[in-house]
Amino acid sequence: MQWPGFLIYLCVVVLWAILFSRSFWLNSIWAWSAGIAYIFYDTVLMLIVVWQTLPFREQPAKRPLENAKRPSLGIIIAAHNEAKNLPTTLAAIFQQSDSPEQILIVDDGSTDSTCENLARVYNLSIPPIGQISEPGASAPTMRLLRLAHTGKATALNTALSRIDTDIVITLDADTFLAADAISEIREAFASDDQLVAACGVLVPLCNPDAAGHVMQWFQTYEYVRNIIARFAWMRMNSLLLISGAFAGFRRSALVAVGGFDPNCLVEDYELTHRMHRYAVDHGLAWQLKVIGTAIARTEAPSTVGAFLRQRRRWFGGFLQTQYWNRDMIGNHRYGALGKYMLPIKAVDTFQPIYGLTGFALLMLFVFTGNSAIAIPVIGIVTAKIAIDFVVYLWTVHLYRRLTGGRVIVSIWSAAFAAIFEPFSFQLLRHAGAAWGWIGVIRGDHTWGTSTVALPSR
Repeated sequence: MQWPGFLIYLCVVVLWAILFSRSFWLNSIWAWSAGIAYIFYDTVLMLIVVWQTLPFREQPAKRPLENAKRPSLGIIIAAHNEAKNLPTTLAAIFQQSDSPEQILIVDDGSTDSTCENLARVYNLSIPPIGQISEPGASAPTMRLLRLAHTGKATALNTALSRIDTDIVITLDADTFLAADAISEIREAFASDDQLVAACGVLVPLCNPDAAGHVMQWFQTYEYVRNIIARFAWMRMNSLLLISGAFAGFRRSALVAVGGFDPNCLVEDYELTHRMHRYAVDHGLAWQLKVIGTAIARTEAPSTVGAFLRQRRRWFGGFLQTQYWNRDMIGNHRYGALGKYMLPIKAVDTFQPIYGLTGFALLMLFVFTGNSAIAIPVIGIVTAKIAIDFVVYLWTVHLYRRLTGGRVIVSIWSAAFAAIFEPFSFQLLRHAGAAWGWIGVIRGDHTWGTSTVALPSR
């Protein structure tokens, strides 16, 4: 059943064309209809998240795990030229309050000193390509697997076949765990036999220069909002993003669905769709959750150029995944995911276009001196910022409770972000998404070792 998704896409495109054309022959606030539609849709989504998080309560008290219920846990780190970050990542792992039973470093064809550093610091032998080392004397739980450079998804899949723990954590080489992160992930899986995938809370880290500070400020509150939104959709069993930078999986479930897809630009996002599909197809009560008390810090883009490239890839992968799973959109067989979440994601494919159109038209009205339109539009935008301000405060409050105070976020800083973001960072996000659209339309735009072509499924 693919017609509901097609109908949604068609309606959104036709609506945009109609609303955009109105700007050329109306001389009232309705000339900015594209912007009004964008603000209305974004506000409705925010209110859905607020509504879904109203019943939020304090985290339940922790109970020590019984040995009989304690699942084994391993960590897989796919590393390509990570000589700089990997030592810090491993140091954080070795400082955990709950140590993993296995650590597997997958060197994905590095050309720097990644392998040499591991060999020197942890007394590991460097194996030939395609083989795995024996544990080193100073790190008996850690091994090194060397591969030719084939990409992150293939590296993870290969490692998955070489590790045999009940739970597998995928960790980026530039992601640094809080001291109790592994304990929180293990306890979550031990407490819920139906839990198959769980994401922790990622806190962005940028360079300590002026540009880095600004980018970190905006991305911090973007990450805060995203975590709360994931928590809201989790309550409807419609969680679609388990960030592979720090994620826990029940290994048996990960193997059952076929692991990570090397043909997708965002293998973690695509994976969750297959997990939902597999659960419905096989009548399983699988759960995907946010573990708010499992914290990690991860490197994030520190410059505008790096940020745009990241969002271009993310949005290209988002479009890929939407296309591959178009039969699930509006399909009641998949519950709230099919009825609500995926139709919303279908609309989201065009949200950046609406946002950029609204901003461009506002600038046109302002610079041409068309005050009859510009002044009411500015009033609407101001009201929207006021709503965003209130929602930001609620979001930060929930985030503090969800993380158990493990991450310090400032309400005042969040307030400033709410005011300035619509005219800066939000436009950057939309620009990166539009760039992703261009790549998809061209069909031949390369993204490192991947492409944005949309193979049929």
